[in-house]
Amino acid sequence: MSTVPRILHLSLVVGSRLIDSDGRRIGEVTDVLVSLGGEEYPPVTGIVARVAGREVFVPADALGDIEPGRIVLARPRIDLQPFQRRDNEVLLKHDLLDRQLINVDGARIVRANEIEIARVDGWWRVVGVDTGVRSLLRRLLPRTVAPHVQTPSFVDWASLEPFTGHIPTIRLRVGHPKLARLHPAELADLVEAAPRDHGEEIIASLHDDPEREADLFEELGDEHQLEFVEDRSDAEVAALLDRMEVDDAADLVAQLDEDRRASVLALVAPVQQRRLRTLLGYEPTTAGGLMSPEFVAVYLQATREETLERVRRSSAPGDAVAWVFVINARHRYRGAVSLPDLLRADDGAQVVELVSHTRSVAPDAGLGDIARLMTDYDLTVVPVLDDQERPLGVVTVDDLLEIVIPPAERRFGIFGSG
Repeated sequence: MSTVPRILHLSLVVGSRLIDSDGRRIGEVTDVLVSLGGEEYPPVTGIVARVAGREVFVPADALGDIEPGRIVLARPRIDLQPFQRRDNEVLLKHDLLDRQLINVDGARIVRANEIEIARVDGWWRVVGVDTGVRSLLRRLLPRTVAPHVQTPSFVDWASLEPFTGHIPTIRLRVGHPKLARLHPAELADLVEAAPRDHGEEIIASLHDDPEREADLFEELGDEHQLEFVEDRSDAEVAALLDRMEVDDAADLVAQLDEDRRASVLALVAPVQQRRLRTLLGYEPTTAGGLMSPEFVAVYLQATREETLERVRRSSAPGDAVAWVFVINARHRYRGAVSLPDLLRADDGAQVVELVSHTRSVAPDAGLGDIARLMTDYDLTVVPVLDDQERPLGVVTVDDLLEIVIPPAERRFGIFGSG
């Protein structure tokens, strides 16, 4: 756009006089309709007005000038149709004004204290919202004064996603494509900050991407994990657990009551079920309870190339394969090799020549022991060994931080009023 369009405040459009082409007042504007869908700035599809005691719909192409306090019809005769909601349409005042929205660029929940529309590309469109307190004060002022009150809290609509679960013509039809910009941890922050129904809506928007939904659940705090699975069937919870990292899945299973835990575990895939039952046998704040059983281990005689191929084929999380365990023929742990050292090694080098640390912990090791070991030896992962020195799993620094630093302290300063 070569010029900045003139912004109209919704609060000064709603309540305006509806004027016919001869200048006569025929009604009053009660709301403005827009269509949500693929366009970055939703177009106004019409207005709702009260004419002769009934609610009527006036399409956008029948509207002429729109100014604070008055809307003039573009032609002498129009068909004043009874108002009826259509798919993907929302009422700006009724459905969005004074409600919460997601500011995707800021990864925060904001409140639409004012909705701004402007003429763009031949259409009146929603171009943003005002989240500041001054916009609320402006709505209390006389219409002759209010247009001159400026507020600095404009948020571009291109970075916003409205919650639409309460709108009957939108529910389950319009997703939240802008949420794809956010990391699962940011999505979890939004879910935890929002009311229950809004959190459900964010999670529901990920149903077509089950892996991303599982990533979100891994980031949720214990209380919220339990809250958002309580209404799911056992089969649905089991399917979610199948997609989660096993240590995070074990944390969720441990929160279920005993009867439901058994019925859910019975529906989990056999491999994941076996891993979960192993982890659930340990105290949650010990190395055994924290560890992930997914890691890469190779024999002493493995070459650099063979080891890198094992890493490539592994489905273990990235942080777990930052180190590769080295074992002997009896599967006893003999040390670990860092991925950078593997990449820098000469072709054909054997991993036994590259071992750079041999530290480990037992399954019953506490948080303090693990933290001291990681700190003293500058480690990001620590292998967990059984009493025969065989690797059982790996504790990553991320696993430790999730226990040591509560979610409320990890997620500070993310949300604000706008």
